[in-house]
Amino acid sequence: MALGPRLDLRQSQSLVMTPQLQQAIKLLAASNLELETYLAAALEANPLLEIGEPADLPADPPPTADPPEPAADAAGGGESALDIDPAALDRDRDTGDWSAGGGGTGEDGPAIDQRGASEGPTLAEHLLAQVGPAAGDAREEAIVRHLIGQLDEAGYLVGPLRDAADALGVPLAEAERALTVVQSLEPTGVGARSLGECLALQAREADRYDPCMARLIDNLDLLGRGEIARLKRMCDVDDEDFAEMLAELRGYDPKPGLAFGTGGAGAAVVPDVLINPAPAGEHGWDIALNQATLPRLVVNRQYYAELRSGTAHREVGKAAHSWLRERLADANWLIRALDQRQRTILKVATEIVRQQEGFFRKGVSELRPLTLRAVAEAVSLHESTVSRVTSNKYLACPRGTFELKYFFSSGVARTGEMAGEGGAGASAEAVKAAIRTLIEAEPASAILSDDALVDLLRAQGFDLARRTVAKYREAIGIGSSVQRRRARKLAAL
Repeated sequence: MALGPRLDLRQSQSLVMTPQLQQAIKLLAASNLELETYLAAALEANPLLEIGEPADLPADPPPTADPPEPAADAAGGGESALDIDPAALDRDRDTGDWSAGGGGTGEDGPAIDQRGASEGPTLAEHLLAQVGPAAGDAREEAIVRHLIGQLDEAGYLVGPLRDAADALGVPLAEAERALTVVQSLEPTGVGARSLGECLALQAREADRYDPCMARLIDNLDLLGRGEIARLKRMCDVDDEDFAEMLAELRGYDPKPGLAFGTGGAGAAVVPDVLINPAPAGEHGWDIALNQATLPRLVVNRQYYAELRSGTAHREVGKAAHSWLRERLADANWLIRALDQRQRTILKVATEIVRQQEGFFRKGVSELRPLTLRAVAEAVSLHESTVSRVTSNKYLACPRGTFELKYFFSSGVARTGEMAGEGGAGASAEAVKAAIRTLIEAEPASAILSDDALVDLLRAQGFDLARRTVAKYREAIGIGSSVQRRRARKLAAL
């Protein structure tokens, strides 16, 4: 075989996404609020687009589900362009059960829209407003402002102080003095580098930071492990004094920054889909997109006609006329893509409501196992399309606001009469709710072990192994029986 250059012809196939197809995929995965930002840019870039009056989109027929029964816990391009599968605090500050606080969240858990930040200024805004009088000079004020920017939402300093000093090019001692200024601001406890320092700052503010309290705060790990007798000896106090110190410690805020807003990161969730019971006398559900956050685009035909007549003049040339045709094509494509996006979201949301009607009627205990593939097959879409539709989108119903992904979970087997229709089993969320209910009802004198939980859950029809119960218990943030027993013991002091 001769060696030398030569020319060969080969044929190959590859999947290439056009820019419009890439945009269609991004539109489908975007939430309504993200879509608002995208449309604002589109309106600015295309003079033929303008905001029109919102119009309700006809939805697919609603599922044949009865409206929710009264319950104690109830709160008052084309389709083919979108339906494709293209190839291609980090840890809680609490160091133990030093505080016996906390409580249940009810069967359904707190609604997502109730977990947002409180109204009012953010923590950084609140602290920056106090910097002027507190800082000694302009240089110190600049360092203080930088450190405030390094606080997390709970009010703790993120990263070593030396890193902040090196970033600013100032001595560590100067950064320490600036941090002292930050820690002098209200609320007391901000600027701390650890839970112990946060509590110590509040104890000093309350004039309770004596040697005994200092030793207690320095040994929070022992308190978390319930080594009360050892702590009493270290603090050199009797039972009455120790109980008083513990009560004082419980009154402090381990995360003082959470009393303020988060500047949008924790803002209240705006739902994309609204679910309401059908009017009286009708069955099923009213399912609609939240038009309040979804502007409707239209093409300004009159302005297009004016521009077109202007480009007809010979001196304007073909380039302007071609540009106008492109803007019109882009506008028409975007409107069609938005319309298809709405229809796809409504189709998927309707199927979710049909599959999970038990949840909407009775609560999380009736949540069924559900997969993306099951919904995709039911609505004749690709699984990846359903995944994009349910990403970053929320559903508001009488029970609260939930992410669409919430309704997809693995299942566990149910036994006996609890097996349900077709033996579909129970959702993992339903199991977690059952575990939470059992633990919240356990008496202080009889803390339930994981083995005991297994027996009680089997009596309710859940066929689970002990390790599975432990996994679900840990997933919902509930400690082991030993940890809960220590917390009850501390609460009784």
